[in-house]
Amino acid sequence: MNTSVCKMFGLQAPIFAFSHCRDVVAETCLAGGMGVFGGSTFTPEQLEQELSWLDAHTGGRPYGVDLLIPNAEYRIPDKLKADPKTLLPREHTEFIEELMREHNVPALKDGESEQIRLEYIRSLAFTREEAEVRLEVVYRHKMAQLIVSALGIPSPATIERAHGLGLKVGALIGKPEHARRQVAAGVDLIIAQGHEAAGHTGNLTTMILVPEVVDLVAPVPVLAAGGIGRGRQMAAALALGAEGVWCGTIWLGTVESEVSPEIRKKLYAATSADTMISRSDSGKPARRLTSAWMQAWNSPEAPKALEMPLQGLLVSDARVRMARHKAEDLLTYPAGQVVGLVNEPTTVRQVFYSLLEEFGETVERLSAMTADRD
Repeated sequence: MNTSVCKMFGLQAPIFAFSHCRDVVAETCLAGGMGVFGGSTFTPEQLEQELSWLDAHTGGRPYGVDLLIPNAEYRIPDKLKADPKTLLPREHTEFIEELMREHNVPALKDGESEQIRLEYIRSLAFTREEAEVRLEVVYRHKMAQLIVSALGIPSPATIERAHGLGLKVGALIGKPEHARRQVAAGVDLIIAQGHEAAGHTGNLTTMILVPEVVDLVAPVPVLAAGGIGRGRQMAAALALGAEGVWCGTIWLGTVESEVSPEIRKKLYAATSADTMISRSDSGKPARRLTSAWMQAWNSPEAPKALEMPLQGLLVSDARVRMARHKAEDLLTYPAGQVVGLVNEPTTVRQVFYSLLEEFGETVERLSAMTADRD
């Protein structure tokens, strides 16, 4: 294929696979697309290990890294690292404990909750300074040729440094105004993520968002994200003006993905209606698999979610408890509405090639509709 992003990175197909799993990233690169590693929850040391592995397993092909690059004015409370417990309201902790009791989820061992929360804090990259430390890790890896900001506008210095090293800079957005500001800052690529998508998402659907952003930021290329898991959807995205697609949920059911057997089971059973948006995980609206945990936090009885990153700190030990004791009713995971297509074990390459096959069939069918008739 011959879109601008294929030329930009030397790709055979404009399919970008976002994943927290390095195996999914590597397999996408080897198939001819571009894997993008979600590195925002990794410490600098962990990120170094993951990217070193990718350097050795992508066949010399480029990959991307998705990070949080907060705006310079964003700050987290100084007490967060000193005494995080004082920042967690009793109403919220009691709400979680009651939910755990209802679902027979055992408590943690003495001191374990504090350790989990300290580890969560160490993995945070919610300030510009912490983001810069992780960016320095990325800069050391020559095959990491794309940096994507999942949150915040990269500084002029960050963009200049990346460009000087031959890297492209992208930004994930959910509103046209966000896209305008990112392009004004100098990013090379916009990922327009619609309401259907997994994780943090806005209110505009992909069908509405993508063409509006394409027209707004041209000639900067746009990738369409949200609700894309089939070749027909890929063809629709390119028809809307996108230069490629950014997919996440569709890789979760592959044998290479990082999800647990319990989450995998829920993914295969889910329909497109089995996701919901809640602030329960991070404090910002995010789409995840429907579960008793999600429903409880969306109920009128639930306390208001804390601001990011305090909500994540609040629920960090509960997430461990639910996973450890396989509390299937409570378990959830970021997933978009396209999860209805994730219904059996497959491989990354099978998904990748099926996207391309149906894309080709769709283009041929559409071409036949406009062919000259005798």
